[in-house]
Amino acid sequence: MILEVADIRIHPGQQAAFEIAIAHGITSVISQAQGFGQARVLHGIESPERYLLQIEWATLEDHTEHFRGGPLFPQWRAIVGPFFAEPPRVEHFSIAG
Repeated sequence: MILEVADIRIHPGQQAAFEIAIAHGITSVISQAQGFGQARVLHGIESPERYLLQIEWATLEDHTEHFRGGPLFPQWRAIVGPFFAEPPRVEHFSIAG
């Protein structure tokens, strides 16, 4: 199991609309991806324009090759991309234990 962590910064004042969009994108697009496990969105308290998106994937390739290189990724970016103030910083982690 691999955990993708995307550090997302959105434009000020767009929190409510972004939260609706990201929830829609997860349920309608990402959940259809090969190897998708579950997703969680965390909202910054001190930095209200900051979100962390955590997605569990079966393998690294399920995210980096199958999702990012497949037809679902452009659909995902069309939903959430307009909110991004800058490109998200994405890292992967192995789940210990």
